[in-house]
Parts: sequence; structure tokens; C-alpha cells
Amino acid sequence: MTEFRVDPHVKVLDERVVVRAKRRGLDALVYAPHFTRLPEIESRARAFSDEELLVVPARELFTGGWRNRKHILATGLSAPIPDYLTLEATMRELDRQNAVVLVPHPEFATVSLDAADIDRYGHIVDAVEVYNSKHWARHNGRAGEIARGTGLPAFGSSYAHLRGSIGEVWTAFEEPLPSVPSVVEAFREGLPRRVYRRRGWSHAVRCRAEFAHLGWENSWQKFERVVLKGREATHPRHPAYGGRFEDDAVY
Repeated sequence: MTEFRVDPHVKVLDERVVVRAKRRGLDALVYAPHFTRLPEIESRARAFSDEELLVVPARELFTGGWRNRKHILATGLSAPIPDYLTLEATMRELDRQNAVVLVPHPEFATVSLDAADIDRYGHIVDAVEVYNSKHWARHNGRAGEIARGTGLPAFGSSYAHLRGSIGEVWTAFEEPLPSVPSVVEAFREGLPRRVYRRRGWSHAVRCRAEFAHLGWENSWQKFERVVLKGREATHPRHPAYGGRFEDDAVY
């Protein structure tokens, strides 16, 4: 049986990423860069997709404020959703769009849904991540406990912010998924899958490199520049959203 291998969460996408993904035997990447609007993500995903590798557009949505932010990975979106809405408003909009809702890195650091959140919104959550390259072993262990406790399907991803992490972790489905919609539906329908990861010292080094990257990713300086001062593309008060989300914005 030939499995269909998906890395369900990557932040980087260019020619080198595509080459590496193919060399690692991946069939699809789910591309969800930070602070980038959905139309741009969709355009880049189309540009880097070909017969050997599908690139699925997605958004990792930042909900809440700096001290209570929680991340949600969403694909199958029909319209853009900004960052920094309340968690309730984000989930309400995802439900309205019937999007595929994935829980990345549950209970990790200060940026994740916890077991209570997943229980509250379990009716619209489609899968829970059980292995992430940024995690330490205890984090992956806890994520597995949460997934088992909810009964929701599992997934694993490289969460690659660095090119070298591509292909370190993947989720393998039992049947071919020949198009972007079919990958989205596989997660929506909870099709059978298994989570795999590479092993050995090289994998451990790449995981620690990804963890170290958190120092910049979660720095106040980055947040202040991108969110508070920049009014960047996914800020809820950006003109592109036409004021639709202003009542639910936390900034």
C-alpha cells in the first residue's frame, strides 16, 4: 500500500523547500506563514504546486492578546480571517466557514489551546497535533494524552520555520489524495492516518534548532513591530477587512 505523506504545517516555501520535500518523499505541504493574508498564501501555494507535490494553503491564526494568545491552524477557508480576534470570535468565524480546524502544539508554552479549550470547541475541531519538531519529549507526550482524551484524530508536523526541518515529521494517509481539496477533506472527514518522524541525532539537532527559533518568534520586539506598530496585513483593523472584525479585535 502506498501512503500519501503530508507535512501539515510549514512556515517556509521556496524552490529549496520544494526540492527538499520531494527528496524526503513528501506528497503535500500545508503552508501557513505568519502574518500573511490568505490570498497571498493561496497564490504562493499554487505557484509551488506541481504533479509531484501539492501545496495546501492555510492560516495559523493568532487569537487573543499577547498574554493569552492561542494559535489555531485552519485550512479549507473560504474567506480571510485576521489575527488577534478573541478566541470565541475566531472559532465562530471558522465554524461559519466550515473550515478544517487543527490544533497545533496543544498546551505548549503560552501560545496554545489547552484541553479545556479543545473540549469546549471539540464540535468544530478536526484533529490534534501529537508530534511537533519544536516540542521536547514531555510536550509530545502531553499532546498525545490530550488527543487520546478527546478522541479526536491526530496529526504530526515539522512546524518548519527552517528549511532543514522539512520532512522531519509527517502524517501519512492510507489512500492517495490527488488534489488540494482532497487533502482538506481527508482532515475534515478524519480519514485513517499515522504520524511518523525521523530519528537519530540529526533529527534531535533539527528539533533543537526549531525550538531555539522560538526566541525570535515570540519576542516582544517582533510582536511590537509587526502587530502594534505595523498594522500589518492580518491585523483586524487593516483596511482589507473592511471593518468587519473590529468589534472582536483585541488590538
